[in-house]
Amino acid sequence: MLLASLLFSASAAAQRAVDQALQEQLSAQQQGAQVQKRIDKLDDQTQAMLDEYRNGAVRLEDLSAYVAQMARLVDDQKAEMHRKETQMRDIVEMQQQIVPFLQRMIDVLDEFVSLDTPFLLDERLQRLQQLKQMMHRSDVSVTEKYRRIMEAYRVEAEYGHNLESYQGTLNGEGEPRSVEFLRLGRVGLYYLTLKGDEGGFWLPSEQKWIALDAAQLDSLEKAIRVAKKQTPPDLLMLPVVAPEVKP
Repeated sequence: MLLASLLFSASAAAQRAVDQALQEQLSAQQQGAQVQKRIDKLDDQTQAMLDEYRNGAVRLEDLSAYVAQMARLVDDQKAEMHRKETQMRDIVEMQQQIVPFLQRMIDVLDEFVSLDTPFLLDERLQRLQQLKQMMHRSDVSVTEKYRRIMEAYRVEAEYGHNLESYQGTLNGEGEPRSVEFLRLGRVGLYYLTLKGDEGGFWLPSEQKWIALDAAQLDSLEKAIRVAKKQTPPDLLMLPVVAPEVKP
């Protein structure tokens, strides 16, 4: 009995030892599983952080490239602004130089008209007045001012190369009279009354009209018809003042 009791006690103790060992092993396995979960979780977090770092590095690289591109763009814009400022200064300086030049052109044209043969005076003086008024207008560009002045010079130049007849008022001795003027380029200016009974030519050296004789009146009347294209061109016998030769 004692032996059996001892054997049973030993067996129970061994069983308890086994159970305790199993329990410790199970607890260790559970703890190991929890540790593995934490490790897996940390690994996932680490991988996420790594992915985020890689994405951040890519974004940083893209952002650096963008910043470099923007820096080049800013430099180009600064250079363009500098070029524009230089151009604006050049334009202002050019305008400061060209405006007095244009004014001198008008003054020269004014003096030329005043000394020239007095044909179409109202038209020519009105054109000059318009040019003078234009120079004070801020809404007219310098380019347009130059164009209009050159147009006036072109018109004046063309006067020297054509034959023209027009009606106008003759101001001289006595009452003003309506007459027919004939302009032969710039070398001759004549008038004929509307009745055709009186005519004359302009003598620049004396700044006055010289009367024409009867034969010259016939030639003048014929020349006026030629200028109006009422008769074909023909030989005209009219007095022409020789240009003065300066020593």
